[in-house]
Amino acid sequence: MSYPVYLAVDLGATSGRVMAGVLSGGAIRLEEVNRFPTKGVEVDGAWHWDVKDIFAHVVDGLTRASILYGSRVEGISVDTWGVDYGLLDASGELLCDPFMYRDSRTDGVEERIHEMVSRETIYNETGIQFMFFNSINQLFSEKESGKGRLESASDLLFMPDLFNYWLCGAKVQERSMASTSQLLNPVTGKWSDVLLETLELPQKLFRDITEPGTRIGTLLPTLQEKTGLGDIPIFAVAGHDTGSAVAGAPLRDDAPAFLSSGTWSLMGIESHLPLVQPETLQASYSNEAGVEGTTRLLKNICGMWLIEQLKEEWLLSGAELSYDELVELARGAEPFRSIVDPDDASFARPGPMADRLRDYCREQGQPIPETRAQLLRTVFDSLACKYRLVFDQLATFTSKPLTELRVVGGGSQNDFLNQCIASALNCQVHAGPVEATSFGNILMQLRGAGEIDSLESGREMVNRSFESHSFLPIAPETWEAPVERLRRKLEDRI
Repeated sequence: MSYPVYLAVDLGATSGRVMAGVLSGGAIRLEEVNRFPTKGVEVDGAWHWDVKDIFAHVVDGLTRASILYGSRVEGISVDTWGVDYGLLDASGELLCDPFMYRDSRTDGVEERIHEMVSRETIYNETGIQFMFFNSINQLFSEKESGKGRLESASDLLFMPDLFNYWLCGAKVQERSMASTSQLLNPVTGKWSDVLLETLELPQKLFRDITEPGTRIGTLLPTLQEKTGLGDIPIFAVAGHDTGSAVAGAPLRDDAPAFLSSGTWSLMGIESHLPLVQPETLQASYSNEAGVEGTTRLLKNICGMWLIEQLKEEWLLSGAELSYDELVELARGAEPFRSIVDPDDASFARPGPMADRLRDYCREQGQPIPETRAQLLRTVFDSLACKYRLVFDQLATFTSKPLTELRVVGGGSQNDFLNQCIASALNCQVHAGPVEATSFGNILMQLRGAGEIDSLESGREMVNRSFESHSFLPIAPETWEAPVERLRRKLEDRI
């Protein structure tokens, strides 16, 4: 029997892949077509995404999919990390490769913006957490640079919109991705005229918003010839990968809490209305646009970034350790010896991380983690404690108690961390799907193609498509003291 196939191009900040979703028996079977690095290049001291190399890998994945699935392919869409964008000239060419969100050009920009417009005004206009890499800061940095690119640009396309443009020629700005910019108003659903005018950002660059689940075009003839695919529909889905991940998470109205666990952790609740108030500003929560009119009230947390940086540091020193080996080292170490704030600014930049963790503990008067096992245990314990603080805050923004947490993404495979989370939060944790982002991408293609009639029916398909694992709290009382240690240190900042 010939089963229809939808292709999800899922691009993360360290790697990308083309995933095939094969529809069969009311479920979706995911198959990886190809995987590749998403790398940056340094040009004149600034870091840019090598987008042409990334797109070449995407085209290679589509070519492989044509060989594997042929005429069964019925849709393609792209999701990526948030905030980054490309500026195009009148001929549709990039004025320069998009800057990487961790590039240092945004250093000090937020403070200069706040001299022109208050934090309260920005938050009331956008409902977005203040992060140094937000698009608002990048765009203002571009304006300050004097390079003239912002003024001469004809179009601004966020990363998933840029890749979709290269696939089908349509220029759009999809809602979930646009909401990460800190320039979109979550109440009106439109760009903030207040911010665009105050910061003197060219209004011509900000288009009418395209909803996730919209068919925006078909694969360009040149790519049809190159890949062997036909005139396949291209869809705008939840272009921000977290938006797709939450769309693909089997949440319920009575269990809306989620943790998207990867390089970044994003913890939040799915809501039908944005929550923009002084308390969410003070607690640094974002109201990011979801699918089907939903909002993700969430907070960014460092995530597996610290583990990834430690792994890379040790690899450069000659020790190649798998993630399973790292987990076993942490599991065997003394718990709660040292607790750090995973979101401390000293951990934000790439590079060797072990000494930065030690310096933090030394400055805080805590035992210094000397061994690899101690460093890893410090990170895992600290992540679980930080999740608990955020979970407690989220509970104050809901009318019903939070008793469950759905963990999705690559981090959901880490049983040790999942158990730590269940115990620290004293709640049931459901792990999976690992590939929630690909599921969510495909669900919104199905919605755009009219193959499903609601997000709920799509999530029922996801539930039939993977095996969920659940974790119950073990000795949750032992986590109270380390959680309180971190709470006391951060009570003025979280």
